[in-house]
Amino acid sequence: MTQLSRADLWSLEEYAEERPRFRAQVMAHKKTRQLALGEHARLYFEDALTIKYQIQEMLRIEKVFEAAGIAEELDAYNPLIPDGHNWKATFMIEYADPAERAERLGQMIGLEDKVWLQVGNCERVYPIADEDLERSNETKTSSVHFMRFELTPDMITAARNGEAIHAGIDHPAYPIEKFEIDHAIRDSLTADLEPSQVH
Repeated sequence: MTQLSRADLWSLEEYAEERPRFRAQVMAHKKTRQLALGEHARLYFEDALTIKYQIQEMLRIEKVFEAAGIAEELDAYNPLIPDGHNWKATFMIEYADPAERAERLGQMIGLEDKVWLQVGNCERVYPIADEDLERSNETKTSSVHFMRFELTPDMITAARNGEAIHAGIDHPAYPIEKFEIDHAIRDSLTADLEPSQVH
């Protein structure tokens, strides 16, 4: 499933009942969907379940129950669900101290284009970042970016065959050496991929 529809969502009343169980399910699921890149950066990989949770929470907070409002949320969030031949992630740069964060974001311009993933011995995949809107300027990068890692059929096959997945960052202000990601995360990401086909 690559897109959610209104039929996949609970009404506000239904969600009020389902929320404790569903939230626990999503929190457990998210543990294998986030990848720390050093101490101050993290990828949060999205899928249909994480996006359904985000939509339900938005509808709950904003008390949206009209069809048009629900459709608006679906239109906003559906593009964040992977298509079977890519990984989609929210990339967060995390510094607790505001002054340090401001200084570091000024040094990290372009960081979002230097994060990479690699399946087995295939080429490194750099993300297509911030397709929806520009999140950086000449003086600093944003602390939040949205990324799409587009995979070739060979990469999909390698991942589904159990090849290791590595990650890193090639940016002088925040270099992260190549490392192998945890098996639980690898398995969760591989589940996003459809059997290799020509796109």
